[in-house]
Amino acid sequence: MSRGTQRMRVVLTGQADGDQEELDELTLQLRERLLELDVDDVEPVRSGDVPDGAKPVDAIAVGALAVTLAPIALRSVLDLVRTWIENRPVRTVALTLGEDSLELEAVSAADQQRLIDAFLAAHPPEADGTPRPDPEPGH
Repeated sequence: MSRGTQRMRVVLTGQADGDQEELDELTLQLRERLLELDVDDVEPVRSGDVPDGAKPVDAIAVGALAVTLAPIALRSVLDLVRTWIENRPVRTVALTLGEDSLELEAVSAADQQRLIDAFLAAHPPEADGTPRPDPEPGH
């Protein structure tokens, strides 16, 4: 990763009646859409990269992508994911950036927008595209 880029994890969870093949196809579709944005890279995350604490079955039950992006591209990625899931058989899309996570569901657009705005407020891009350092404790 180049200086100033961030890596975000995007995990799709399919509907209860969906299958792995359908989830894989949806994950590929989302990857193609994300690559149309101004991101550095979007790569599938293999099951060997399951996060700590996840059950082995989780590696099969979810589609995961690693998105490398500049902070300035974060809003466009979140907006794309929000609109993308509206008409897809996806239960949730969980996005993780650093220590922060955001889970989008097929809920009202207004509710999702409030979640996205709060997430973006925690990750504002600086004018030069570099992430803002955490404030000093006590400031």
